[in-house]
Amino acid sequence: MDIFDVLSLIGGLSLFLFGMSLMGQALERRAGGQLRALLEKLTTGKLAGLLTGLGVTAVIQSSSATTVMVVGFVNSGLMTLKQAINIIMGANIGTTVTAWILSLAGIESENLFIRLLKPSSFTPVLSLIGIIYYMFFKNAKKKDTGMILLGFATLMFGMETMSGAVSGLSDIPAFQQMFILFKNPVLGVLAGAILTAVIQSSSASVGILQALAVTGQVSYGAAIPIIMGQNIGTCVTAMISSVGANKNAKRAALVHLSFNIIGTVVWLIVFCLLRVLYYPAFLNESASLMGIAVAHSIFNLLCTILMLPLSGFLERLVTVLVPDAKQPEAFEELDERLFATPSIALDRCHMVAADMAESAVTSLNEALSCLQGFSPELAASIREKENKTDHYEDILGTYLVNLSTRQISEADSREAAKLLKMIGDFERIADHAVNLLESAEELQDKRLRLTQAASKELATISAAVSDILELSLSAFLKNDLTTAAMVEPLEQVIDQLKEQLRTRHILRLQKGDCTIDAGFAWLDLLTNLERTADHCSNIAGCVIDAAHDTMNLHQSLREVRSDSEEFWAYYKEYTHKYSLT
Repeated sequence: MDIFDVLSLIGGLSLFLFGMSLMGQALERRAGGQLRALLEKLTTGKLAGLLTGLGVTAVIQSSSATTVMVVGFVNSGLMTLKQAINIIMGANIGTTVTAWILSLAGIESENLFIRLLKPSSFTPVLSLIGIIYYMFFKNAKKKDTGMILLGFATLMFGMETMSGAVSGLSDIPAFQQMFILFKNPVLGVLAGAILTAVIQSSSASVGILQALAVTGQVSYGAAIPIIMGQNIGTCVTAMISSVGANKNAKRAALVHLSFNIIGTVVWLIVFCLLRVLYYPAFLNESASLMGIAVAHSIFNLLCTILMLPLSGFLERLVTVLVPDAKQPEAFEELDERLFATPSIALDRCHMVAADMAESAVTSLNEALSCLQGFSPELAASIREKENKTDHYEDILGTYLVNLSTRQISEADSREAAKLLKMIGDFERIADHAVNLLESAEELQDKRLRLTQAASKELATISAAVSDILELSLSAFLKNDLTTAAMVEPLEQVIDQLKEQLRTRHILRLQKGDCTIDAGFAWLDLLTNLERTADHCSNIAGCVIDAAHDTMNLHQSLREVRSDSEEFWAYYKEYTHKYSLT
């Protein structure tokens, strides 16, 4: 083996790891909707969780990525620790799929059809299809499909390059001695754990082991302990991802580590006893690519069979290792770990935005109540909710912008843009709630009284504003186009109400029925109520925009107003309902 073989080995390893990463990321994007559906259907049943973890990991080709996702889900409150345990167990089985795919490279036969199963035969075709999909199609899903095929082709090319580069190692005595050394089970476990911890992927480290197996110097006696160690090394990624997370997320990462350590220790003891009591002849045989895939699958299945009945024990163990805090711990609102699955990260944004929207609407309704009867408790609640919406706008805005810079689907990109526009309107609604509160406090402090006519008019426009708030909130939460279409006619009615009330106020001033100080407070009230309705109109417009794949709000509102039947029917209904006569 010369310097050129070393360079080929480095290049092959780099392409192998890059191809695996590329394929995994594209698979995650392509399967985003399915991952979300799986999560929604997830139950606390052991089998359901196990199959979910197996399926997701088989799709994205990485148990580390699945476990990091699970840590993020638990940290955000999207999943319980009990559900996470079963999924993590399933992920350990799902990760063995990669080794089976890579083992196809070891197929040897003169039969044409069997030779076609070798990656070197079909990979060029897949790469051709992949580059056509990636370069000549604009659809994001087709581009991701192309990226999956290109990633797979790169991975297999890297695997073949590595295998070719290391083939000369079979003649080097030091290399032979190294794998004789790894026949010591403990050293083999340590080697597998360290290698996997460094590259943070058990699938990739098994692939490297398979590449080394082509030298004929890797026996099953050395390969099996290395495979056992790889299961421990892959836990590093999840442990790193749990840093800074809440206690349940730390427990989920610790479940992954505990599961693999306990499984490895138990089956390593069994393996050592077999070596001492009955040394199977196959342990001295050279491991094949297929044989390593079989050993990898059997070991992970045995670990799962051992630990699945003990999932309750695992839960209690990690609860002892990471005890409950003295103070109740809130879930982290938005977790960057969820960026690994953009569609689920977006779902979490929806949940936080829904909480923000309800806080904003509640604060405005409380402000309307303050206008009818001031209360210090209501005033404190309004200001608390306004601070909460400010906080939500900050974290949601930053999170959505960061999410949008990643490679996400067109649908998710539009949804992120819609949320970015809406959160500003909800934040402004909470601001108007505080403005209304300050007007109520001014009336209270200065002992100002509205006239009986003004009080009646205020009750009418307040009822209309409360109505439009509920409509816009419902349209947002349920993504209901029918409800969204009802908002704009009511907004027009509120605009007219404001102008009518302004005119009536001027007439009262001229007659001396209203004081100037009370008049200033009255005009502030009208302005804030009318602007609240404007923001409700914006929210409903965004719901309509998103449904029609456009973000041209002004055009959407014009189209709504030009709908002579639906718009004018609602407009007449609201005009009658909120008539001042």
